[in-house]
Amino acid sequence: MATLQTRAAARIMSAPAILLLLAWMLIPLGMTLYFSTLRYNLLMPGTESFVGWENYHYFLTDPAFTTAFRNTLVMVASVLAITTIGGTLLALLMDQPFWGRSIVRLLVIAPFFIMPVVSALVWKNLLMHPVNGLFAWIARVFGMQPIDWFGQMPLFSIILIVAWQWLPFATLILLTALQSLDQEQMEAAEMDGAGPLARFWYITLPHLSRALTVVVLIETIFLLSIFAEILTTTNGGPGVATTTITYLVYVQALLQFDVGGASAGGIIAVILANIVAIFLIRMLGKNLDK
Repeated sequence: MATLQTRAAARIMSAPAILLLLAWMLIPLGMTLYFSTLRYNLLMPGTESFVGWENYHYFLTDPAFTTAFRNTLVMVASVLAITTIGGTLLALLMDQPFWGRSIVRLLVIAPFFIMPVVSALVWKNLLMHPVNGLFAWIARVFGMQPIDWFGQMPLFSIILIVAWQWLPFATLILLTALQSLDQEQMEAAEMDGAGPLARFWYITLPHLSRALTVVVLIETIFLLSIFAEILTTTNGGPGVATTTITYLVYVQALLQFDVGGASAGGIIAVILANIVAIFLIRMLGKNLDK
């Protein structure tokens, strides 16, 4: 009886927070669903009309949608590959004893605390500028032609910027997991004649599998909504070369003033993000059960 009363009291006490959270999510989602069924342009107030699924059809058949969808997948997959592989290597390096290790760890983690707009501006104007950037100066020193990064390889440039921002996060999570590795197991494997690669493949990597899954899950959820770096550097161009689904929704909402089409695009983006999140959560659950 006491247990039932305790559970009932806990539910009652947590109910206001849960209701507030539901309202915080469901009210904007409901309004977005409602607007997605309307022909609603901010430049023509008072002309709203119900169009049903027409906005969804228009968004999905827009020629830019296919490119935006492909760019989103390429960017997410590329950043995940760079951060997981680079984060693993950096975590292995920083787990070794060397002079100044604390300072190096601080420097490696520092980019994660820089605002996306600030880091994008630094990369655009100080590093990747085709005339005055650091990379252009290095190219001229070696007698090579500087690269116009955002003109010749715009999507790759944004991938580098975003990967640089998220690499510290992956490194921190993997380093934390690496420090919980049983050193006696590593020493026993070394005494049995296992080389560095064998110890990494059969002991270290399986130990890091849970941490890698967490990194992939969290990064994917945030990478699907990358926006500031694109707006600051390329504005989705040249053409639609760096346009993602999130940026395409922004274009329809705040540049074309098409609230109905943007709302439909937002719902589609939410559905795609939830599909990816559910897949990753299932993968995470299987990994944690091992």
